[in-house]
Amino acid sequence: MKKSKKGIQTFLGPDTTLEGKLVFEGAVRLDGRFTGTIESKKGVMVVGEKAIIHADISVHTARVSGEVSGNIHATHCIELHAPARVFGDLCAPTVVIDAGVVFHGNCTMQPKDTTATKTIELAEWQT
Repeated sequence: MKKSKKGIQTFLGPDTTLEGKLVFEGAVRLDGRFTGTIESKKGVMVVGEKAIIHADISVHTARVSGEVSGNIHATHCIELHAPARVFGDLCAPTVVIDAGVVFHGNCTMQPKDTTATKTIELAEWQT
């Protein structure tokens, strides 16, 4: 039996516009425009630098370099890489925000095995 290669299984190209509900397994890369909702229990979502996403997102892992307007919930981690622009709340056990990212919203970090939460408001990060 041949092992399948892990990597991006679904790709929304930069000249593509999609509206609706995206439910997936594995990994998806979005480089175009998407409006709606995005869900995956075990999947990895990658938002490319030129992507514009208007959606509430619930995934295992989110890696964002483009623009997202909507809340992002991840059961594993959320990574925001420059030049990302995120307008909405983040909720995950681990959140990474690189220098140069624009983030407007609240961030809630809740470890998987405890009920304690830590909320950091944007105002606390402004200098």
